[in-house]
Amino acid sequence: MAALATGDLELPDNLMTPWLGKIRGGSTLAALSPAEPQRFGKGRAMVFDSGEAELVSEGGQKSSNDITPTVQSVEPHKFQKTVRMNEEVQWADEDGQTDAVRQVLAQIQPALSRALDFGGIHGVNPKTGAVAASITQKLAAATNVVTRATNDKPYANLDAADLLVLADGYVPEGIALDPAFAATFSSLRAGQTEQKLYPNFRLTTETSELDGHRSSVSRTVGGVGVLAVASKILGIVGDFSGFRWGIQKQIGLEVIKYGDPDGQGDLKRNNQIAVRAEVVYGWGIGDLDAFALIKSA
Repeated sequence: MAALATGDLELPDNLMTPWLGKIRGGSTLAALSPAEPQRFGKGRAMVFDSGEAELVSEGGQKSSNDITPTVQSVEPHKFQKTVRMNEEVQWADEDGQTDAVRQVLAQIQPALSRALDFGGIHGVNPKTGAVAASITQKLAAATNVVTRATNDKPYANLDAADLLVLADGYVPEGIALDPAFAATFSSLRAGQTEQKLYPNFRLTTETSELDGHRSSVSRTVGGVGVLAVASKILGIVGDFSGFRWGIQKQIGLEVIKYGDPDGQGDLKRNNQIAVRAEVVYGWGIGDLDAFALIKSA
């Protein structure tokens, strides 16, 4: 991959072309499932169910409640992004002629955010789009599936997914949507009034409300343009408290001036520097039955 050169900067406006990819938006999993503090490494969480309370009559004896433990495993997965640039770009930045380095770093952070979705939803390496054997827990493995036909009303697909989740004993409070599927909701109008059927729904990764669900929209849900094999996933409906994740280790931004950190040749020999950021996510899925996938036919 060629390193960034000063010719890639738009001068004199000093703006960098967004050359690091066309995928936009952050992580739907981060939006719908709040992060939890985690220690580094593999972990196991115990979730206990002791049933319901017992009615005791006056003078009656009390019995014990059986405890049913469920083990939820958490696995660490490390993601990194390294960007090369010619030394001259750094000099220009130091001289105040361009804000190139800051803008490169502003592109790194969203990519690492999207990595949580590509790993937690699809179980792939975001850079190659190929399935990663090290990722054993992913929402794409859910067996509750609703197949969307061409002429289906989108809310009918959502209702069907809700029923599948409810049948397994969970409350479908959230939905992650691919933008193409999300647009079918956003375009719906109510009768002759032409008012939006879902006025509170927004086509953003930040959560909004869709038909009683917390919703988040991102291209990471379908993974179009990234996955080596199309997932056909349009939406994920379910109880997102069942997806537990956290940042186990956040390795700060690093400017590398020596060596060959990415297999593209010696930095000094090529008059280049590299900027790298890394993060270690840990995540686990309590029960895949808490989720239902909406897929294209």
